[in-house]
Amino acid sequence: MSTRKIVTIYDIAERLKLAPSTISRGLQDNPAVNEKTRKRIMAAAAEMGYRFNTFASNLRKQRSNMIGVIVPRLNSYFISSMLAGIEKEINSAGYDMLISQSLELEANEIKYARAMLNNRVDGLIVNLAANTRNLDHFQEYSRHNLPLVFVDRVFEDDDFNKVMINNSRAGYDITRHLIEQGCRRIVHLTGSLMRNVYQERKAGYQRALAEFQIPYDEELVLETELTEDASAAAAEKILKMKNRPDALFVSNDMSAAICMKVFKDAGLHIPQDIAVAGFNNEIISRLSDPMITTINYPGEEMGRTAARQLINLIEHKSDNDLTKSIILKSQLVVRGSTLKKPTTNL
Repeated sequence: MSTRKIVTIYDIAERLKLAPSTISRGLQDNPAVNEKTRKRIMAAAAEMGYRFNTFASNLRKQRSNMIGVIVPRLNSYFISSMLAGIEKEINSAGYDMLISQSLELEANEIKYARAMLNNRVDGLIVNLAANTRNLDHFQEYSRHNLPLVFVDRVFEDDDFNKVMINNSRAGYDITRHLIEQGCRRIVHLTGSLMRNVYQERKAGYQRALAEFQIPYDEELVLETELTEDASAAAAEKILKMKNRPDALFVSNDMSAAICMKVFKDAGLHIPQDIAVAGFNNEIISRLSDPMITTINYPGEEMGRTAARQLINLIEHKSDNDLTKSIILKSQLVVRGSTLKKPTTNL
């Protein structure tokens, strides 16, 4: 089987009877070469099957025009919205995106952070895995002066750039709403409390209980992986509680919808027997019957904001010109799954 010869700038130069340096500048759309000649060069390159050596060009410029993104999972409405925001922002700035998913494992996150570094990304955006204990594996980026932005799941006490919402306020708003609907025994179904998002939502839940003088009961906080099976198991556990709760606040909408199905299959009416609230304003929250009260979590805006922050750092804006921590607004969206009585203003 014959192999096709790789076309070089010298081959194009020979065909067009031009200097190789002229061909090189023309392929880079350099205005030093007149427009008519540039068009001839591009046409000949296309006809001859010339392949632009982007890698070599990037090595010369010390820039890959590639931004790395590490997320816990891709099968999440919030994550897909965030990635859409990142992609729109970086593409408009002339960058491409390289994505890896940690599958909620720190070991994978460490591996992909190293792989992104070796692939010479210009910067990295990270949404932390559920069991990540520290940020040691990202210190190499600091040593290489590569910008790094954490989004949504962050370490509050580190000095890295981060974009998030006020999860404590969101957890408080949902819990207060449930209390104002007459609920007093409220279960909180949460993800890994190693992560700031779940720690803070729980803190908001506790603050609302304290404000209304409702005793905090550790047995009503269920920490799970928020998978389909784990959510269904949590719902079954709630059904078996001796003093059955009258409300459930879940840290994502998919898990809330799964719990609702388990409750309805057991003969309970929602919200009359048990009110259910979710988080993230995912599509499932609007398709469930009844529709689920939730927090509108600006995933796309969060992605866009993180990407803008990273690009500003890459383009050599001083850290002093940028806000280290950006907190975006979220909003309580009240729907039928919690409306035991008319809504009251928060």
